[in-house]
Amino acid sequence: MQIQVDTFTVHKRFALTISRGTTSTSTNLWLRLRADGLEGWGEAAPFSIGDHHQTTEDLRAGLARLAPLLDKRSPLDLMALEQAMDQVALPSAARAALDMARHDWIGKRIGLPVWQLWGGDRHQIPPTSVTIGISSPEAAQQRLQHWLQSAPVGAVKVKLGSAVGLDADQAMFLALQAIAPPGLKWSVDANGGWSLADALTMSRWLAERGVTYLEQPLDAGQEVDLPMLYERSPLPIFVDESCFTSADIPALADRVHGINIKLMKSGGLTEALRMVHTARACGLQIMLGCYSDSSLSNTAAAQLAPFATHLDLDSHLNLVDDPFVGATLTDGILSPNDQPGLGVERSPQVVI
Repeated sequence: MQIQVDTFTVHKRFALTISRGTTSTSTNLWLRLRADGLEGWGEAAPFSIGDHHQTTEDLRAGLARLAPLLDKRSPLDLMALEQAMDQVALPSAARAALDMARHDWIGKRIGLPVWQLWGGDRHQIPPTSVTIGISSPEAAQQRLQHWLQSAPVGAVKVKLGSAVGLDADQAMFLALQAIAPPGLKWSVDANGGWSLADALTMSRWLAERGVTYLEQPLDAGQEVDLPMLYERSPLPIFVDESCFTSADIPALADRVHGINIKLMKSGGLTEALRMVHTARACGLQIMLGCYSDSSLSNTAAAQLAPFATHLDLDSHLNLVDDPFVGATLTDGILSPNDQPGLGVERSPQVVI
């Protein structure tokens, strides 16, 4: 099999601010895998967590190292491909692109969508949240109003952990609830922006205001403090930056209620499915999230959506130039389609 890798840049309609900074654009990779007359597609998006950085250049260089090892391989050779990726120290987001394309190819060869190969039930997909970044109360209200006007919204994830402090976090959250229609499901993601004391305070304050769960309240590396938060918080605690792969899950099982799986962190659908099974075996809930991903990655993640408790696959909805179309948003539910493989096509409006 052979691969071709091209770059494309996507622009956010609204820049997203979290506790670690602000993003407005992302240069991602489009990987096309060809074998036996079929083509599978995958995407790699750069990301940065603490000391862990994967740039677009890192991802492209890793795939260039891998390409010569693929000539005599088939997309069906999972064990050999994983060994080859380990051999060249392929970054996880680049692994995700290849693995995504491999699943797309397999589904097309068999003639079935990936979610159906896994026995998923699309009727069990929870609503996906839409995200409100850290901002002033007025700007947050404008962002929510735009979401409500542009998409069917059933759940809202609010980014908190402002550098200004808890008063700013609370003012922003109250402003959002003041204009929100009834019936919305609320969650909060601090992206590691709080201390243990702040997390305890906010977990109680947010629980009183109907929040469903709290994501990554403490910084990655501060997992030693999670047991106290787990014991005292009235809200379920999920981790994102603290959990990359299935190997991280057992050590977290006694101190969190759930994990956020992202394809770029995990290294693709193969490892993401391992994470689903490991989390379930440990009694944990499952969330699916994204970075600055297009419809290609989010449609791939949506293949796993029937197995998730919560979804946060909204990044493509905030792009002005998404080059792909795939999963559809209906009544707040992001659902994969019936096409074989991932079910992703090029957008006729955007040129890569």
